[in-house]
Amino acid sequence: MSQQGYVAAPPYSQAQPGMGGYQGGFGAGPAQPLYGHYGGQPQAFAAPPTGVMKPPVSTAAGMPPPPASSQYNQNIQQNGAHPQRYPAPPASSAYGQPLQSPYNSVASQAPPPAQQLTNQMSAMNLGNYAPGPMLNPPPPTQQPFQTAPPPAMGQPPMPPGPQSPLMSPQMSPPQSPPASMAMGGPAMAGPAMAGPPMAGPPMAGPPMAGPPMAGPPMAGPPMAGMGRPFPGPPPTGPGGFQQAGPGAASPLGYQQQAGPFGGPMSGPQPGMPGGFPGAPGGLAGPPQKKLDADSIPSTTQVIEEDQGKQGGQVYSTNIRGQVPPLVTTDFSVQDQGNASPRFMRCTTYTLPCTADLAKQCQVPLAAIVKPFASLPKNETPLYIVNHGDTGPIRCNRCKAYMCPYMQFIDGGRRYQCGFCTCVNEVPVQYFQHLDHMGRRVDFYERPELSLGSYEFAATLEYCKNNKAPNPPAYIFMIDVSYNNIKSGLVKLICEELKTLLENLPREDGMESSAIKVGFVTYNKVLHFYNVKSALAQPQMMVVSDTAEMFVPLLDGFLVNYQDSRAVIFNLLDQIPDMFADTSESETVFAPVIQAGVEAFKAAECSGKLFIFQSSMPTAEAPGKLKNRDDKKLVNTEKEKTLFQPQKGVYEQLSKDCVAQGCCVDLFIFPSQYVDLATMGDVPSHTGGSVYKYNNFQVETDGEHFLRDLRKDVQKNIGFDAVMRVRTSTGFRATDFFGAIHMNNTTDVEMAAVDCDKAVTVELKHDDTLSEETGAHMQCALLYTTISGQRRLRIHNLSLNCSSQLMELFKSCETDSLINFFSKSAYRAILNQPLKNVREILVNQTAHMLACYRKNCASPSAASQLILPSAMKVLPVYMNSLMKSGPLVGSTELSTDERAHQRLSVMAMGVEDTQLLLYPRLVPLHNMDTGSEALPAPVRCSEEGLTDSGMYLLENGHSMFLWLGQASPPDLVQNIFNVPSLGHLQGNMCSLPELDNPLSKKVRSIINELLEKRPNSMKLQIVRQRDKPEMLFRQFLVEDKSLHGGASYMDFLTYVHREIRQLLT
Repeated sequence: MSQQGYVAAPPYSQAQPGMGGYQGGFGAGPAQPLYGHYGGQPQAFAAPPTGVMKPPVSTAAGMPPPPASSQYNQNIQQNGAHPQRYPAPPASSAYGQPLQSPYNSVASQAPPPAQQLTNQMSAMNLGNYAPGPMLNPPPPTQQPFQTAPPPAMGQPPMPPGPQSPLMSPQMSPPQSPPASMAMGGPAMAGPAMAGPPMAGPPMAGPPMAGPPMAGPPMAGPPMAGMGRPFPGPPPTGPGGFQQAGPGAASPLGYQQQAGPFGGPMSGPQPGMPGGFPGAPGGLAGPPQKKLDADSIPSTTQVIEEDQGKQGGQVYSTNIRGQVPPLVTTDFSVQDQGNASPRFMRCTTYTLPCTADLAKQCQVPLAAIVKPFASLPKNETPLYIVNHGDTGPIRCNRCKAYMCPYMQFIDGGRRYQCGFCTCVNEVPVQYFQHLDHMGRRVDFYERPELSLGSYEFAATLEYCKNNKAPNPPAYIFMIDVSYNNIKSGLVKLICEELKTLLENLPREDGMESSAIKVGFVTYNKVLHFYNVKSALAQPQMMVVSDTAEMFVPLLDGFLVNYQDSRAVIFNLLDQIPDMFADTSESETVFAPVIQAGVEAFKAAECSGKLFIFQSSMPTAEAPGKLKNRDDKKLVNTEKEKTLFQPQKGVYEQLSKDCVAQGCCVDLFIFPSQYVDLATMGDVPSHTGGSVYKYNNFQVETDGEHFLRDLRKDVQKNIGFDAVMRVRTSTGFRATDFFGAIHMNNTTDVEMAAVDCDKAVTVELKHDDTLSEETGAHMQCALLYTTISGQRRLRIHNLSLNCSSQLMELFKSCETDSLINFFSKSAYRAILNQPLKNVREILVNQTAHMLACYRKNCASPSAASQLILPSAMKVLPVYMNSLMKSGPLVGSTELSTDERAHQRLSVMAMGVEDTQLLLYPRLVPLHNMDTGSEALPAPVRCSEEGLTDSGMYLLENGHSMFLWLGQASPPDLVQNIFNVPSLGHLQGNMCSLPELDNPLSKKVRSIINELLEKRPNSMKLQIVRQRDKPEMLFRQFLVEDKSLHGGASYMDFLTYVHREIRQLLT
């Protein structure tokens, strides 16, 4: 991973109210930006520079600002109501001081020195810069690096030497070139970081030229579509960028920005707060150039570079705290003592040694655990260790399981726990001698001593009531009300189940699945079916008392599919006909789940309910719902109620499900509002999923739904699971996000956990960590397999610790950070206004980057935006998160759609949130049809599209094939078998099978993606400038959003401004 600080000289100094459609619209926001981690205490940076008015730190009633408990984390104790305030930094220790040189460690490269702006400008051929007051070159002698960094692992140390701007960062020796050296050739050449060291022209005008601002600093993160423009200084000249005060030569003007409604932006109005008195009216300086989006860090480039560097290679997990390849990189893993990154990833692989450092840098410390992640075919499945009746070896004090971090001593008779340091006796039957290195002689024969991940066979004491569990069961519960019959859905499900039940998941080596199956149909009443193998015809039993739910038959309801196959086929043929003439349109929902729980109780097993529901449950029964959708609540304090499930019946139902190991998967086919926030509540607490198909039609959505159903039934899965995360002394797991239930603060309970579900675990210090010993984590999952065995799955991970912030920033992982931020923000919107949540996200982004700038980057002009290499694309993801459905206050988005995305993200792993927030946009029109490789994705922006091109966009949930209006006829003919775009059918959802290389290649790319992603995606074909194209454009996350939300460029501008405000 290239570790330079990324330097982008922003073409911006102040975000302007009309610029790029940022509208403030957040009201005054919390009167004071609340920095600080969600749940940590807010810290306010006091003492703004003279002349900048800060809004008073008080709430409406003149009280001190709310304590942090009003922030994200509701269950953390507050020490006092007043947020801490940082004292103003003394003038001498201002940020302008040269900082200690950043230093380098394992496998990292030196940050390129912040070179003179003139050098970079000449390199980018932007030319004609007047030497404005801002260009203070660093003195030629200054060298941020006095010494060469330690050699990267397994590589010889590099000799120091002069740095050529064209060397790739992997090679650059840590010498800062003399400031006079002009960079030859375009700095774009060479696989440097995402963009040249200094991307984009420098700001027009010195950092804060002109009189200080009179208006208050901007009160909220940029989101368009919110109403009035930002508080803060309006644009100061026709160019829309702040200009130098009179007398300063103004370097490079910009094209006039369009105002919010298409006209040019107005200059400052006299008398408006924040207008600069005496700012020059016109733009001085050389001819104007348009801003270049290619100069800001690019996600696709970061992904491509990592793939180029680590793609196809073997990643060995034998080194503590090493940063794995990105989730988007194609690599294989060799487990050598730490869990594979497929199972565990962290927001940073170097923890700060103290809580104070953690607070200072604001980088959240978290691990994302995906205990059942699927492994590719070329990686070894987990070994199962069986210690017989004695069960797994565990530390007597902290109960951690035997793992590579246990240190054997005393000739092998005792071992010291790597988590709590307690010294334990080795049980006689487990004794083994040590070799000359102090390692057990059987080290390599025992997975629990040499591997990061493995399983233990659990003994009866790990089972409910000390008896071995029964194999789990799957119950298919089909809503046979009018809508589902009329749409053809019931017939479709019954036909599919005939083949699908052949593919129930089974243990390796077993001929058939041990999972039992059962069938229920329902509308206002429930129909249970007896499908015992001895019967010639299935028998139906009806329960109409939905208030007191019970299962009317024990024997013959849950059966082995192979034994009862003939009866089941019979039933599946009869169901569509039985209800063909129904006029019943009302349904129940809670009693259906209750029936499933009761069935599992009676059979003493765990399992999963597959519920196919058409509408909101409005029939008189427990859990009846009413329409509470209210668009008037959007952008108000009460908007959060739209995401909150209705309390009562469903809350109790979740607890009952988890206690019984009953997972609920909901397939819903709505034609209007169904209160998904409530209906999805049980699935989202039981390790289940919610699949939603609006206005379902068999012709266009049937295949899409069946793909989801097949994936869902065949998934690798464990039932009745409890997970606990143990850590070494000094830090602990404090909070958990996922499709989980928490009865207490330590046990994560999941009725089921499958290969796509991840739990994000937040970590906090409770003492100082040691650099020597590092930090250890062990995630232990107790569960029942699909064949009914009780097992323990163990994942271990060791991290580095450091008292140097540079180390922490170097080993951060943006994709994991954004997973954490998404989940914590999506949880926070349940109990605070969206505006506050967005503000916290922006503040924390600015805070992390300001901390890096202050403590780790070499000194440079304040106008430069300097980003840590590992986080250089964090802003694009953060901006995308803030524009996502749940966080954007727009009345155009359906409430159910927003609730659905919120619930889906809570259970996602790192690769899923990465793709959701930065979709892949792949050009298909000019690819080599003979090559195996997928074409390289382009930036997710309109600028990446050409009128004659064809692009595939996918984010794991939606898939579009976009066709430019000038697409060549032969391209259209080869893909669609029609002469031109005008002949395309409007509702195509799959491509015709044509016998030509392009058609085959495009279809194979689409099928491969559908295979690879956890969810099915419905292919939507859109033509440029057609109405459906609006939907497609929402996914171009670098552009301004239709529903309100800044472009990436504008967001970067805004964050940079916030950073500078923190630094002054």
